[in-house]
Amino acid sequence: MSAAIDEYLAGKDPDATERLLQFRDLVLACGEVDERVHRTEIAWARARVFAAAFIYSSRLEIALDLRRRVHHPQLREAFPTTKTVITHRLTITSDDQLDDTLAALLAEAYDTVGPGTRAR
Repeated sequence: MSAAIDEYLAGKDPDATERLLQFRDLVLACGEVDERVHRTEIAWARARVFAAAFIYSSRLEIALDLRRRVHHPQLREAFPTTKTVITHRLTITSDDQLDDTLAALLAEAYDTVGPGTRAR
């Protein structure tokens, strides 16, 4: 793990930290990504950011960019960010919510939004 990630996670809720690291493993399993650690979040991109996560109190908050609107039990809100991309905000409060369904949506985001959406 990078020093930047360690710095971001310092002082955060231990359970939420573990969930963020589990989510990070799901992201990294998708393929080659650019990991961008900011003061308030961690984002993952190929040509374009397709996923981001941050810890809010004891919850893991995730943003997934998809080219379609989806429904998910942990969905907090979905809103268009461009003409072709919809950002989905999910709240993760337990380890079992980081499941195969979420992994499939993450892989879809990696494949469809990650490479960029122009001229598609």
